[in-house]
Amino acid sequence: MAYKHEYDKILTRLTKILSRLNEGEKLSVKELAEEFNTSTRTIQRDFNERLSTFPLEKEKKKWKMKDGFRIEKSKSIEDEIVLDIIEKMTESIGGAFSTKAHKLLSKIKNEEFNPIYAKLNIEDISEKFSDIQILENAIKEKRVLEAIYDNERSKPYKTTLQPLKIANYEGFWYLITKKGDELRKYYLKNISQIRPKNEFFEVTQEIEELLENSISIWFSKTAKPFEVMLYAESEIAKYFKRRALPTQKITSVLENGDIEFTLTITDEMEIIPIIQYWMPYLHIIKPQWIADNVDKNILQYKQKREQL
Repeated sequence: MAYKHEYDKILTRLTKILSRLNEGEKLSVKELAEEFNTSTRTIQRDFNERLSTFPLEKEKKKWKMKDGFRIEKSKSIEDEIVLDIIEKMTESIGGAFSTKAHKLLSKIKNEEFNPIYAKLNIEDISEKFSDIQILENAIKEKRVLEAIYDNERSKPYKTTLQPLKIANYEGFWYLITKKGDELRKYYLKNISQIRPKNEFFEVTQEIEELLENSISIWFSKTAKPFEVMLYAESEIAKYFKRRALPTQKITSVLENGDIEFTLTITDEMEIIPIIQYWMPYLHIIKPQWIADNVDKNILQYKQKREQL
């Protein structure tokens, strides 16, 4: 079809023009018309209509990309490695998010080959892009929102939100909000129909520090923080050395490679899943009541296993 062929020619021409502009070239309408074997009127239409949404400007008789808008290719090896790691992390999320990230990173990276491998079990929230944009703006402005929330246990309901952070715990995305003196957590995918209100709120330094030091979604603002002391055998001690948990402090390193360390938490469920994940190599020294609760969990598990 002649129409399709003409469309392909236009698309190819525009792509090449944009690519050269992004590389910093200044392009003449007359020279482009000769290069693409078309009229100067057609090239002028390209700039005035087809490319009008791009940050272009005319300097004397040549077109160029506006200063500050051209995306530079990374020249640093260190930058390349960082970009490789980011790309692999976004691949783990998958979906449209990964696709968009790859397109963006490809504009910055020098090479397509990525020697980094990283597999993160993070849920895809690509379909929430428009909502996330509203949430991000509200968090920056400290603006109150109205939304519908589906808690999966009853009918969806309308609620007022004072958004503080969009957080990822254990691969799941949450919106952390403020309600009076309390903090509440909402599963991000269950929030819909978000609408900004003409109301604003304040956030204390205490809340900022609490969010920064939280280990999991179980953290609490109203509970008094308390210290947990743990003992990690050498088989797993290296992992706690490599990636310390928030508030983690190593208090003792034994000759055999075992370590003792402390954490400050606000809820037992911030640490119990971690202990159960690393069993039998991670032990609670204190408080005893958390150790007792872990023992109860093990006993209940064994009893349920026997009933199967």
